[in-house]
Amino acid sequence: MHDVVIIGAGPAGLAAAVQCRKHDLSVVVLDEFPKAGGRLLGQLHEEPNGEWWNGVKEAGKLVQEARKFQTEILLGYPVHHVERLEDHFVVHTNKKTFPAKKVLIATGAAETAAPIPGWTLPGVMSIGAAQVMTNVHRVSVGERGIVIGVNVLSAAIARELQLAGTELHSMVLPARNVVSDDQSNPRVVMDRLSHIAHLAPSKFIQFGSKFAKFKFAQNIALKHYPKDGIKMWDMPIHLRKAVKQINGTDKVESVTMVDVTMDGDIIRNTEIEVPVDFVCIAGGLYPLSELASVAGCPFKFSEELGGHVPIHNETMETPVDGIYVAGNITGIESSKVARDQGTVAGLSIVKELLQTGDVRDKLEQAIAQVKATRDAASIQFHPEIKIGREKVERAFHEQHA
Repeated sequence: MHDVVIIGAGPAGLAAAVQCRKHDLSVVVLDEFPKAGGRLLGQLHEEPNGEWWNGVKEAGKLVQEARKFQTEILLGYPVHHVERLEDHFVVHTNKKTFPAKKVLIATGAAETAAPIPGWTLPGVMSIGAAQVMTNVHRVSVGERGIVIGVNVLSAAIARELQLAGTELHSMVLPARNVVSDDQSNPRVVMDRLSHIAHLAPSKFIQFGSKFAKFKFAQNIALKHYPKDGIKMWDMPIHLRKAVKQINGTDKVESVTMVDVTMDGDIIRNTEIEVPVDFVCIAGGLYPLSELASVAGCPFKFSEELGGHVPIHNETMETPVDGIYVAGNITGIESSKVARDQGTVAGLSIVKELLQTGDVRDKLEQAIAQVKATRDAASIQFHPEIKIGREKVERAFHEQHA
């Protein structure tokens, strides 16, 4: 029996494994992907200080450190069940089972579907799939494409595609339908973008974003939004245009684009056809938490965290004794925050299993580091992330009241 089974070989899982192995706990890390690193493997972007964040290199560092402490990492092991027995857990994969005293679930996040007529055509993919194909597998996704969905994730990955030499016509909204909701509302999208515009290469956009946080300024900006969009990295971002259909016979050939009002309603007789050979749909991210549910963890819905998350405290413990969580399963944040949460979870497990106060100071420092990393983050997927964290923390204490 292992002391700890860690589900997920992303930044959270690997960081936790390192802490456990440093204290001689027996650990196995399981992941369904053929490479360790999680979403780090697709990341490449320039930080506000001018330095480049290379996710492949960062993943390599974490894997190297884990290997240094003889951490067992098993790839190609999809986990489908976490069984709770009287005094331990059994983690079920498609190959074998793994008994464990403690389980850390660090499964990360998944992309939200954003259906559009024609989205089943070959050449339509999620923005995350385009990122993996380009940055992980080094495969071009097409000659000329368009991104449907304007958000933090799509802006970051669109830039990565450009750096790889991929031509993007523009970023546009999805036309309003029964599931698109806020993603099709220019007012909501502009409000969210105002929190990341400081990263834009244009000083004009950076300056304007300070005023775009005010409702009256948003109304003025949307009313006079340029017909040709506002360019970032020479790519137009349209908040008054939307794609209502993807066209093609056997593959993507074009999209039908329309003008929309400030509230996202389609303006009649404004349809134009834009020739493209691939489409990236960006519906955002949500915590991938099914295994936590199977394990019996209670949940709390938090829009600020991206959806339903397992209830947990700042030491990453859940109300289910022996189950811990870390990373984007707890809320959508950067890979740096996920890594630091993994460190907290690892130390928390060490403290519980070894029943020693020696790690108490390290644990408190690690918790403080998570907060510092969050405060210093250049990108927040959800601006009110701290409010969401407080809600979940209160829910945990209510469970133990």
